[in-house]
Amino acid sequence: MELHLLRQVQTLQQQMASLVLYQSVGLELPGRTFLALLQTLGSGGNGRDGSHLDVLRAYGVWFSALADRQQTWSAYVLEQLLTNDNPFTRQAQKALTDLPASLTHAAQHDLRLLQSLYRVTGPQVAEWVQNAAGLPTAPPIWDPVSGEGSHSEQAIATQLLQHADWGNAIEDLITYHQRVGVGQFVRYRAFRWQGGDLFGIAHPDPISLEALVGYDLPRQMLLQNTEALLAGYPALHVLLYGSRGSGKSSMVKALLNQYGDRGLRLVEVSRSELRDLVTIVDCLREQPQKFIVFVDDLSFEEDDDAFKALKVVLEGNATARPQNIVVYATSNRRHLIREFMGDRPRPSDADEVHAWDTVQEKLSFSDRFGLTLTFEPANQDTYLAIVRHLAQRSGVTLEAKELEFRALQWATRHNGRSGRTARQFVDFLQAELAIQSGGAAPLLR
Repeated sequence: MELHLLRQVQTLQQQMASLVLYQSVGLELPGRTFLALLQTLGSGGNGRDGSHLDVLRAYGVWFSALADRQQTWSAYVLEQLLTNDNPFTRQAQKALTDLPASLTHAAQHDLRLLQSLYRVTGPQVAEWVQNAAGLPTAPPIWDPVSGEGSHSEQAIATQLLQHADWGNAIEDLITYHQRVGVGQFVRYRAFRWQGGDLFGIAHPDPISLEALVGYDLPRQMLLQNTEALLAGYPALHVLLYGSRGSGKSSMVKALLNQYGDRGLRLVEVSRSELRDLVTIVDCLREQPQKFIVFVDDLSFEEDDDAFKALKVVLEGNATARPQNIVVYATSNRRHLIREFMGDRPRPSDADEVHAWDTVQEKLSFSDRFGLTLTFEPANQDTYLAIVRHLAQRSGVTLEAKELEFRALQWATRHNGRSGRTARQFVDFLQAELAIQSGGAAPLLR
């Protein structure tokens, strides 16, 4: 390998090894494979048997790592910079007025190294490989169409690129972390609590509010409450209850796509994991984002530990309620705790003296949600309005009379009139018409 190229490689090796706070750049797969490639390039000119093949293999592994993530090397470095969870970013997000000078200096040191790593291009690395392996032409270069990212990421990226020295962008970076947070809360918008830990959801449901028709009053009240949460005003815990398939869960998920750019995050918690709810809240209370803890299809059995944990979060305990967290729960039941006729006290019973108090506690648990939104079964007009709306959004071109006739037939033969039934019908119809236009035999109706 030519001496001037070898020196470039060795300089980059030294820079990656010198990172103090942002060491994770070299820990994820693109970073690990890049380090391995640099190491192989550094020894690729020593004449050892097979060294040229080692360089080619290492380049192929690095290329594949970037291709799997659909990222250029520069985009990967920038992502690591913006999402890194380290002592500097954690203190920066807490809006501390004076960060320790040594921490600020370390961050500036790393920012300058990251700027150098960011400037490494695909053609430059391909030239190194071509030279080290003695190839007549350079190997293929990974250069996908860059993704846009969120508005916040675009803004801070623009600010960084305007600085000739990224070390001078330290104030911009502090402001960014104070606004959007650090780590996985920057990288993901939706999360799932499972097995005592929080996992980011890479592909959350893309449902939008525009796709949901009907239930205008519940939608308006849910939006108003969510806007209050985002603005930092007191927001209420919400119970959405009503008939199955009416769009309760979809409406909550659509909020994430509506307000994700404004710092809204959604944490999905299954009923079996509700016992961890206090722990979940403690994990989220110090974050700058606003969180919806989403519990779908909520109901309880008597003496359920999950019931007790949710009651603590809804009503509070000695710990102050965090202002950045609300619980949105859906249920098909107005009264969330199952009650049997045998639970009702009779004069002949010799059990609990104040048994009616226990019954009332069970019946009133749903009242502990500050806001209860009702989703009534869809009548025929509402059902057909949903079908027409979804058909238009899906590009289904069918005569109105035929569309409505088939929609009513579908509801009769399947799950009754509801938003879910309408969605299933339109999906089926869209696939059927697409197959027919391609010359295939029509599907059975």
